[in-house]
Amino acid sequence: MKLIGTTVAAIALTFSSFVFAESPAAGDVEKGKEIAAGICAGCHNADGNSTIPIYPILAGQEPGYTAKQLHDFKAAAGETAARDNMIMAPMVATLSESDIENLAAYYSQQKPQPGIVGDASLIEEGKRLYQGGNLENFIPACSSCHSPNGQGIPPHYPRIDGQHAAYTLSQLQAFRLGTRKNDTNSAMQMIVSRMSEQEMKAVSEYITTLR
Repeated sequence: MKLIGTTVAAIALTFSSFVFAESPAAGDVEKGKEIAAGICAGCHNADGNSTIPIYPILAGQEPGYTAKQLHDFKAAAGETAARDNMIMAPMVATLSESDIENLAAYYSQQKPQPGIVGDASLIEEGKRLYQGGNLENFIPACSSCHSPNGQGIPPHYPRIDGQHAAYTLSQLQAFRLGTRKNDTNSAMQMIVSRMSEQEMKAVSEYITTLR
């Protein structure tokens, strides 16, 4: 058991090894607001607080992380893409570098509203996994990279507190299937390969309750 615990701790330390990089310079919040209202509001709402569980809450997200995701969507190219999405790709296709920075800056300044829990019966199981991991299957605690309250460690590990359970689950499944592979050091792909479907659902529900 001591060996397993040491291994999981080492994995967590490895995943946290690049957390001190600086975020990109802040963009223009007002210009970002205009872009959000014109392009993004249909799915994410004007302030980034999506009310549709399959679309993520963007409000309050660290700007460096948001900018990276927009770049990855824009660079998507078929099966080799790190983050290929048929909805997002055309949305970001015309965005300039400054547009992306402005959007990221705008969303970072918005106050996030809690997402929607799908199955409250799974929350306690998700809490145990989020806080302590699963030593038997070499799964580190989610809190080791995303912080105990889900605030994340910018810019590489995103804020996830209050995120819709349906969206979080969809991303865990995408990492597992390999349709999303734009995470630092492929950390998430390695983690979810050891998680059961039940564990992914449970931790997704618990994340929604974080504040």
